[in-house]
Amino acid sequence: MDAARYVVDALERHGVRHVVVAPGSRSAPLVYALAEAEADGRLTTYVRIDERVAGFTALGLAQGSGAPAAVVTTSGTAVGNLMPAVMEANHSGTPLVVLSADRPEELRGTGANQTTRQFDLFGEHVRFATDVEAGSDPSSAVATGLSAARGRLDGIPAGPVQINLVFRDPLTPALDGSEWERLLPVIDSPEDFDAGTPEPSQSLPSAAQPAAALPVGALPPEALPSNRHRTVVVAGHDAGPEAEHFARMLGLPLLAEPSSNARFGPNAVGPYRLLLEKFGPGSANPIQRVVLFGRPTLSRQISALLAAEGLERALFLPRPASWFEAGRRTELVLTQWDQLVGFAGHGPDGWLKAWQDAAATAEQALDMVLDEALPHDDGLTGPQLARQLWARAQQDPGSNLMLGSSNPVRDVDLAGRPTPENNVTVHANRGLAGIDGTVATATGLALATGAATRVLLGDLTFLHDSGALTIGPTELSPRLQIIVLNDGGGGIFSVLEHGTLAQAPNYAAAVERFFGTPHTVDLGTLAAAHGWGHTVVRTTAELAGALAAPIEGRTVIEVAASRGGLRGLHARIASALNN
Repeated sequence: MDAARYVVDALERHGVRHVVVAPGSRSAPLVYALAEAEADGRLTTYVRIDERVAGFTALGLAQGSGAPAAVVTTSGTAVGNLMPAVMEANHSGTPLVVLSADRPEELRGTGANQTTRQFDLFGEHVRFATDVEAGSDPSSAVATGLSAARGRLDGIPAGPVQINLVFRDPLTPALDGSEWERLLPVIDSPEDFDAGTPEPSQSLPSAAQPAAALPVGALPPEALPSNRHRTVVVAGHDAGPEAEHFARMLGLPLLAEPSSNARFGPNAVGPYRLLLEKFGPGSANPIQRVVLFGRPTLSRQISALLAAEGLERALFLPRPASWFEAGRRTELVLTQWDQLVGFAGHGPDGWLKAWQDAAATAEQALDMVLDEALPHDDGLTGPQLARQLWARAQQDPGSNLMLGSSNPVRDVDLAGRPTPENNVTVHANRGLAGIDGTVATATGLALATGAATRVLLGDLTFLHDSGALTIGPTELSPRLQIIVLNDGGGGIFSVLEHGTLAQAPNYAAAVERFFGTPHTVDLGTLAAAHGWGHTVVRTTAELAGALAAPIEGRTVIEVAASRGGLRGLHARIASALNN
C-alpha cells in the first residue's frame, strides 16, 4: 500500500488528474490508493469493465484535457488488451500512462496463475517502459515516465509509457482503525512545471484555440514575400488553426481535412479532393508548390498530389512528431515559420479566387446531387448526414465532434461546408485509423472537457466498441450523442475496388460476406440494454430535429441508410463537381 500511495502521489505531482481503472486483484493496492486520493479531491477516477475500453477512454481523457491520463490494469491478458489504445497513442502522440500491476519475479516462468512477461509488452510503441520491483519506491520511475509521456526527453515526441508495478501480498489496506498518513516522497519537479497547465509545446490541438503567437490577418503588401507561386496549403490531421492563418496570410487556397481543426475561414475549400484535377498537370494554372501542415490521411487525391513529379513540397515540422521519421518522406522539412513563408511565397493574382469560384460552384453541385440522392425508402446517405451534422455542430461553440474511421470522416471531408470561424473541436483516431475504441475515446473527451460531445460513426465501428456503452451507475455520465449511420455493414468497400468486384457474379457473394460483413443487430435494443436513449431517423427533416435536441445525457441517433446505391452516388458527385 505504501508503494501504491507513492505512485498516486507522483502522478498527482506531475499533473495527472484522470485515471481509468479496470477491475482486478493484483492492481488492488493502486485502486485503494486512488480511492483515497479521489476522496481527498486530488484526482478523478473512472471504472470500466473492459480493458480495451478503459485504454481508449484514457486516450480520450488525455486528448480532451491536453495532459497525461493513466489507465490501471491487473496482470495477465488484461495488459494485452491495452495494445490497440497504446498503438493509437503512439502514432497520435498522446500521453497515455499505462500502470500495469504485476506478480512478483519469483512467480514468473513458473506457470503461476495470471503471470506472464508483461514488462516491455508494448515494445517500440511506448516512449519509456520500466519494471518496478515489489517493495521499492516507484516515485522516480513514475517521474521519468511522465517526463517521457509529455515529450520532455530530447528529440522524442510525446506518447504512451508503461510503468509495470510489481506487488506482493498483502494487497489491501490494514483495517486497524489507524488514519492513513500521506507519504510525500521528495522529488523535485521541473521549475517550469505547472500541474494545472500543459506546456504549450505539448498541448494537443484545439480548434477553439487561436494562433495567439501569430499576427492576425493577411500581411500588408509591403510585407509579402517577393516570390509568387501557385501554392496550396494542405492541412492534415492535427494541423491546427495556424494552417488556416498561414493560408489567409499569404492568399493561398486551404485544403483542410476535418480533424485538422483548420477547416474554416475564407480560404478553405470544401470538396477540394474532387477539384484537384482542375488545377493538376496539364491545366491552365497547375499547382506549383504544396505546403503541408499536420498529417494527411484521408484521400487518395491528396496522396497522388504529394507524389506528383516536379511538384515542390514542404512539410512544416516545428517539433518532433510521433508519425514522422527522418528520411522517410519526400517533402522538404522546415522547422521555422519564416522558412515556410519564404518557400510558399504568396499567391499570384487570381490564384485564390479561381479556387474560391470553383469551390462555390462545387458546393452548389453537391447540394443538387444530395437533394436527390436516394428515395426516402432507402434512408439517408453518408454525405447527406455529414453535411447536416457538420453545420449543426458548428452552431454549438465549445462542443466536441469525434469522427469515426472509414466512410464517416471521409463523408465530412467531402460534404462538411467550411464556416467563417471554427466553433467545435474535431477529433479522430487517425494515428492508425482503426475502428476500435471510437465510442470509448469520445466518452473520454466528453468527460475531460465537460462539453457536449457528438461522435459520428458507422454501424460496424459502433458494434466494435459497443462495450463502451457500459457505464456503471456509480460512474460520471458524459454528455454524449452517438450518431450511427446504419447501412447494415461495411459501406466503405463499396466505393473502393471491391465495389467493382461486387458487380461481378463470381465475386459478388464473397465481397458481401467478407467485406460487407452484413449484420442484423437491433441497435435500439442494444442501446436500451446499456441505458442509452435511442431514436431512428430516415429523412433530413427527422435528422435535423434529432440533432437540434440539447445534449444532456447519453443518446444514440440511428440513421437508417442503404449501401446499395453508394457507389453510384459517389460517381454522380464526382461527375457533377468536375463539370
